Order: sequence, then C-alpha cells, then structure tokens
Amino acid sequence: MKRKLTAILCCVFLGIFAVSAAAAVTITVGQGAEPVELDPQNITDNPSEELCFQIYEGLVGFDVKDGRLEIAPRLADKWEVSEDGKAWTFSLKKGVQFHSGAPFNAEAVKKNFERLLSGKYKRSSLFSPFLSEVKVVDEFTVQFILSMSFGPFLHTMCHTAGVIIDPARIDANADIKNNPSGTGPFAFKSWQKGDRITLVAFDKYREGRPKIDTAVFMTIPDDNARTMMLETGEIDIAERISSFEVERLRENKDIDLTIQPGMRVMYFAMNALDPVLKEVKVRQAINYAVDRDAICKNILKGFARPIDSPMAFAVNGYAPVKGYEYKPEKAKSLLEEAGWKDSDGDKVLEKDGKKLELRLWSPNGRYPMDLKTAEAVQAYLKAVGIDAKLSTMDWAAYLAATSRKPEENQSQIFLMGWSPSTGDSDWVLRPLFHTNQWVPGGGNRSFYSNPEVDKYVDFGMTENDPAKRKEAYRKAQELIVEDAGWLTMFVLDNVNGRRKNVKGLVESPLELIFLKGVTKE
Repeated sequence: MKRKLTAILCCVFLGIFAVSAAAAVTITVGQGAEPVELDPQNITDNPSEELCFQIYEGLVGFDVKDGRLEIAPRLADKWEVSEDGKAWTFSLKKGVQFHSGAPFNAEAVKKNFERLLSGKYKRSSLFSPFLSEVKVVDEFTVQFILSMSFGPFLHTMCHTAGVIIDPARIDANADIKNNPSGTGPFAFKSWQKGDRITLVAFDKYREGRPKIDTAVFMTIPDDNARTMMLETGEIDIAERISSFEVERLRENKDIDLTIQPGMRVMYFAMNALDPVLKEVKVRQAINYAVDRDAICKNILKGFARPIDSPMAFAVNGYAPVKGYEYKPEKAKSLLEEAGWKDSDGDKVLEKDGKKLELRLWSPNGRYPMDLKTAEAVQAYLKAVGIDAKLSTMDWAAYLAATSRKPEENQSQIFLMGWSPSTGDSDWVLRPLFHTNQWVPGGGNRSFYSNPEVDKYVDFGMTENDPAKRKEAYRKAQELIVEDAGWLTMFVLDNVNGRRKNVKGLVESPLELIFLKGVTKE
C-alpha cells in the first residue's frame, strides 16, 4: 500500500512539475553583436544599452509614441526646476526594491551620481560639464544642483548613464559590469561569453512581475543565421534584419516585421584641416556629386531615407534644412572654381601639379551595407574627377585612426554613423561639431569649427525654453549644411522581426527593444 501511495504521489508531483515547466515562458532575442559590459556608467555600445534597460531604471525614461520619444516618469513620481534652472528636485517612488532586496531611496540616487562624477567611468563626461552635486532632501526626495542652467537635462537623465545601480553592489565594489543589479523588470542570471545573457523576471518589480519568466539575449553576428533562426522558431525576436531578407520574411505567415525610421544618421565625415578638404567649395562639390536617393533605393533597398540635417527626424530639435541635390555638373563647376582642372585628359582633376586623390575609408560590416555605400560614393566621386582610394579596416582600428589628434590624423573622408542616446540635438551638435570637442578629447572627428555654430550650440545647452533652444539648433543646422561639414547620407530604418505569438514588444528609434510588457501566446 505504501509503495502504491508513493507511486501515486510521484505521479502527482511529476504532473505538477510538468505543468509548471510547460507554463514557464521564455523569450529569446537574437542580437547582432555581444554587449561589452553591463555597468551603465561605462558603456558606449548599443547592445550593452539594450541589456541595461531591461535590468535598470532611471528617475525618468523615454516612452515611445508614434515612433517618437517622450520623457516620462520611472523611479520618480514628479519633479520641478528652480527659476534659474540650476536646481532640479525629484520626488521618488516609495516601496521600490533592487534585485538584491536593498531599498530604493534618495541615498541610492546620491550614491550613483557621486560614483558617476568620480571621473572613473566613460560616461562621467556626459554629466560632469553641468552637474555639481546631488543632495538628499529626505528619504524620498533628491535634488540635483547644476553648475549652470542645462536645457537638455531631462533628456540626459534618460540616458543609460542616468539609471540607478544597486547601492549594495557599489558599496561592495562588486563586479557590476558582469553581475549587475537594478530595479528593472528583469534580474541578471548568467552570461555565457560569446553566446548568451540570461535574465529572469523580477518578482517584486514595482509595476508587477513581467509576464515572461526568462529573457535570453543570444549573440548571432551573422545576418542570415539570425534570420533563419527566427524562421525556425529557435529565437522569438531578431534584431536588425538585413534588407535582403525582408521580402521573404513578409511572406512568412508566422513572422511580423517592424520597419520604422531610426535615429542613426549615416554620414561621411570630411577632415576640415586637410589641405584639400579645408576648401568649402570642394566639400560642397562632394555633396552635389553623390546621388543619395539612388543609394537608398538600390543599395539599402528602400530601408533608409535621405536626410540633409546631421540629425534624424525624430531627434528633439531637428529642423528640415535645405541641403544638396544630386547635381554632378554643379559639383564639377565648384571644383573648377576651387582651381581643380583636368589638364591631361585622364578624367582626374589636378591643381598645382597634384592629382585630386582622396583617401576614402569605410568599415565593413559595422553598419548595414556600409562598404557597398562607400563603393557607390567612390564611383560618384570618380564621375566628377575625384580619385577616391577606398580602404577598410577592422572597427577598433577604424575608431583609433579617426580619433587621432590633428597633427597625427591621416583621415580625409570616412563613413560613420551616429544615434544620440539622449534623443536631443545637444548630443549631436555638441560632441560632433563644437570646436572644443575635437578628437581625441571629444567626438568631433572632422575637426569642424565655426564660431557661430559654437555660439548656437552653447546657447541651446544652457537655455531652458524649448522654443528658443529649437531656434538656436535650427540656425546651427543651417550653418553646418551650408559649410558642408559632412557628406550627410541617410537615416537608417530599424528593421526587426518577431514570431507572431510575441505581443507587446516596444521598439525604440534608438535601436532598442523593451521586453517589460511582452507576452507569448
């Protein structure tokens, strides 16, 4: 009888276990690149940002509405700013816990920003120009004291550098980059380097436990492999679908595609200190020489949109400035005005006995169709008499070569992309065009400099009135385009695929997805 009862109980237990196991819901995401680390104050890459936003939260964050970003509360209920714009006071949510069980409060916020301002982390420079200190007013009220009025303050607080790390991990000097803890909907479980990161639902999440139990982020660099795994159901979500795969996936009844304009602008930077490219007419000629519409249609298969401004349509402060149409004859005329002529009939222009030869650099595989885009630009430049010598290098070497100080920098024209993770014009115009941001200390790789642009960028940084900021940024964009600071190309579409049984996925124009509200039918 005992043996029979034991057998029955075992069957019941196994049945319960089977039901429980069947009920567990896992979502697997295919990323094109592996995150570098999970310390939000030290990351600069998109895959790391995406993971951090599942694990951590800031006081504020971006909601996505009709493809645009709107600032919304996260760990703060409300906030107010002083009349002079130098003090921001946040009322914090109560009853929030970190994954470790530690309580969230004003002290946790203060500790995070003191760590950030220490200067030890890559993203310290995002806040150090304007943030002086953080004061604890009471347990659930915190005040940020600024050294100056800073117009994009809330946008900057939405950056991953502004999320709140578990203070217990900070106190313990823990290995945060490999073992993070936050207040977000998912807690870190494991990281198999080169393969996958596994997260689990946080039972005590402030908005309620997520509907999925486990989130797996797999590293699948090969575009074709990522697409095939989506088709077979090995993964539930595939990011950055290749334009060549879209038509086939559209015919698959088990897959939904999302195609929306992103915030990444692709451009060819031009070294303004170079003896040839310092002449504005040469830079303008290069802009007239390239048919961006044809490149978007034929190379990007329609999944990119030509743009004249250096910032994407969805960026706060974008202005529809007038740029350069495809006019190869105009390009030739400007080059002739700049003194370049084909005196020997070889179809390459010369000046003072020197051929018009330029180094054209491109990454290969960092961005969608990057090398093909560069090859097209090379052909367009050849058609107007410019002999562009195309070369590629691995991404790390590429960044190093384009970041050297002016006297050591050998760059001339090179392909880059930029997506402002604050969603604001400030984080395009200041790092990429301000004179005091020249590499290696800043992000201005083209050594562009215009005192008028600097003036408008500085004004937009310190002004709190949104209308006045936008007007200053409009003028800055107009000047940059007039100067032909870049050969601005296009805004890339974000193309993601998911199985039809995946619902509630939020996709940001910042090339991020959010799993908080996802269900799997």
